[in-house]
Amino acid sequence: MHTAKVIALGFGLLAVCLFLGHAMDPKFGFGFGAKVFLALWLFGAGFNMWYGVRRAGYGVREEAPVFLVVYGIPAVAAVLVWWFGER
Repeated sequence: MHTAKVIALGFGLLAVCLFLGHAMDPKFGFGFGAKVFLALWLFGAGFNMWYGVRRAGYGVREEAPVFLVVYGIPAVAAVLVWWFGER
């Protein structure tokens, strides 16, 4: 359940980044917002992994696949928006 909440948080952050990017530059803003999101979300997913290892008691081997899922799903959406948003 926690993983689903973190992924949903990632999509929320993606929406905010896309909105702000589009507000700054309507033509290329979605691509810019997606790029900013990818950097921010790498930090956020990394923090989630650190928290799982440090506080929840999981090992890095247990958290690494969760990190890939948590980062990967919203990141793929952002890359698709970036790819198709600048065409």
